[in-house]
Amino acid sequence: MSNSCPRPTRRSVLKSAGGLSAALALGAGSVVASASSARAADDGFGLHIVERNESDPRMWFYRVQTAEVGWNPGVGVNVLLPDDYHSSGRTYPVLYLFHGGGTDQDFITFDRAGIRDWTAGKPLIVVMPDGGHAGWYSNPVASNVGPRNWETFHINQLLPWIDANFRTYAEYDGRAVSGFSMGGFGALKYAAKYYGHFASVSAHSGPASLRRDGGLVVHWANVSSGALDLAGGTVYGAPLWDEARVSADNPVQRVESYRNKRVFLVAGTSPDPVNWFDTANETQVLAGQREFRALLDGAGIPYEAHEEPGGHIIRERMFRADLEGIVERLRKAG
Repeated sequence: MSNSCPRPTRRSVLKSAGGLSAALALGAGSVVASASSARAADDGFGLHIVERNESDPRMWFYRVQTAEVGWNPGVGVNVLLPDDYHSSGRTYPVLYLFHGGGTDQDFITFDRAGIRDWTAGKPLIVVMPDGGHAGWYSNPVASNVGPRNWETFHINQLLPWIDANFRTYAEYDGRAVSGFSMGGFGALKYAAKYYGHFASVSAHSGPASLRRDGGLVVHWANVSSGALDLAGGTVYGAPLWDEARVSADNPVQRVESYRNKRVFLVAGTSPDPVNWFDTANETQVLAGQREFRALLDGAGIPYEAHEEPGGHIIRERMFRADLEGIVERLRKAG
């Protein structure tokens, strides 16, 4: 798997002072991480850096090994820094941005789509990690290829590692989570399941209802993960589901967990009728998001929703609008 920057010619390591204390404050209070240098990140929180490129002024690349995800040579992470990160000395809010499913989707997806241009001039760090070809931002019920615990990697390892190594606000109002397709589901799931971590959540063509239509999304998660990532294993269990896990991950069953968050939803209304994949995906996304919105309405929880022409695609205009809202909602850089 390639990265978005050329292979580094040097390796520099700097342990950030105060990083541990920042990580211990994950999701609590107003503690600010104290990685004061714009230099290289270090190992920690179960992550071992095996490849890096910090030569680009904004996009820093890492490949890390972790016992939670047995990928060889490792898991990719792109960290997109604000334009003034190296000169300002300021602390910044962070967006965790998750890619969709498929063999052509990975931590570089949004760099290909234009995230550098979308965020130019914005006081925001954007973290884009691998999530598996069909990892579903979950720890699978069964794997035949070793550990693929994407949820543990993202929440218990990557978040505190970022806070320890970059100048971030390690607090609720300092983080947002967003994603496309499978990544939009991951964003909705993490925002509810780990309530104190994210003040803003966005799902761009991300499914919000797992059990509707006979559990079609659960079945698709099981089939796709078994075929692409787990060698016949499943995210939710088959033929019998792990019902508690489905309920814990299902946005429509976690409505109260979206209270006091910024919620941003996008779904397409006109998928390509001759493309069964596009039609099946976005039809289910639209129906599930409408179900979710009705429940939010019933609970008196505000949200911003967009139904847009087209199918299961990344919409630059919607991501740009989302980024504006994220910066407005999160704690300001300072």
